Amino acid sequence: MEKYPLIFSDKYKYTRHLLWWLSWWIFSGVLYSFGCAPATIPYTQRLSCAMIESLLFLPAHIFMAYTLMYFVVPKFILKAKYPLAAAMVIVVVVLTGIISALISNYVVMPFRKTFFPGFYTIVASSVYAAFFLSFLAGLRGGITIGGMAAAIKLMKYWYVKEQRNLQLQKENVETQLQLLKAQVHPHFLFNTLNNVYAHTQDASPVASGLVLGLSDMLRYILYECNQPLVPLSKEIKMIRDYVKLETVRYGNKPDINIDVEGDVDEYQIAPLLLLPLVENSFKHGASEMLENPWINVHIYFEKNIMHLKIMNGKAPSKAISKVGGIGLQNLTKRLQLLYEGKHQFAVIEDEDVFVVNLDIELQRQKVNMPAVALKYA
Repeated sequence: MEKYPLIFSDKYKYTRHLLWWLSWWIFSGVLYSFGCAPATIPYTQRLSCAMIESLLFLPAHIFMAYTLMYFVVPKFILKAKYPLAAAMVIVVVVLTGIISALISNYVVMPFRKTFFPGFYTIVASSVYAAFFLSFLAGLRGGITIGGMAAAIKLMKYWYVKEQRNLQLQKENVETQLQLLKAQVHPHFLFNTLNNVYAHTQDASPVASGLVLGLSDMLRYILYECNQPLVPLSKEIKMIRDYVKLETVRYGNKPDINIDVEGDVDEYQIAPLLLLPLVENSFKHGASEMLENPWINVHIYFEKNIMHLKIMNGKAPSKAISKVGGIGLQNLTKRLQLLYEGKHQFAVIEDEDVFVVNLDIELQRQKVNMPAVALKYA
């Protein structure tokens, strides 16, 4: 985050934590100074005692604050596991009370007797009663600091999420503007492709098929990818058309297998999300292998989870992760923005094999609309 770096930047993480605990130590020390000893004792002496006692209780407060911030909030609250979150909060509160009671009875009280010799107050005749009272007293500061820490963590999370959403909207607008700039007379482009297709039908059936496939790809990119979600079937058809074009480009040399299991018509996906992975397998796999290049694409479903596995051979000396890093990084960014918490993306690179595994939780299509053929005059 460029704004408020002291609050959001990892560069100042330790600085802001140190300032936070320093502020809390001073605040609680001043607060305790009004009740740690009788008013007959000079205030400077009471303040000194309270500052030391506040420092002694700090481990219990740190335990509660960081357990809530880095365990309960991200593991349970942000994942909407509220019953488990409530149970964990109770456990943390009880543990904090126990730690505070132990510190109070075995560290603070002996220190107070030393600091104020001759001053004793008998609050209970039972050890258990004394422990219980210390337990309740210790919860006051723990709950206060723990609640503040959890609230700040949640506010930071929602603020960062909102900023990311705004950034995504901005990037989407910029992408649409770039797309509009690229759409230079699309009708002219399609008319030209139709003319080329008509002239090559008899002379070269292969060329006419390539032109038709290219026309379908351009139509999909220009006119259908401006929606947030597209039918998965169209995305897979886009991949098949791309594979046909690349296969001819490489002289039908690559051994390519595309295996799709399940009804792809049921699901929707963000447009052009899968194509970069297939394109990467050609660019840094098939194009680099001199003998027997191959690519396997396998798609199957488990409930609403789409599993995609792409494997391709590569030259032993070729480091795909370095050369193709930008494309994969951009894809990773899109997945984080569009499918946060709903995807798993893993890249495995061996000496002669490159494997990509992508699991995405997809939405089912609410209405199956009939396909409409668009004509471009």
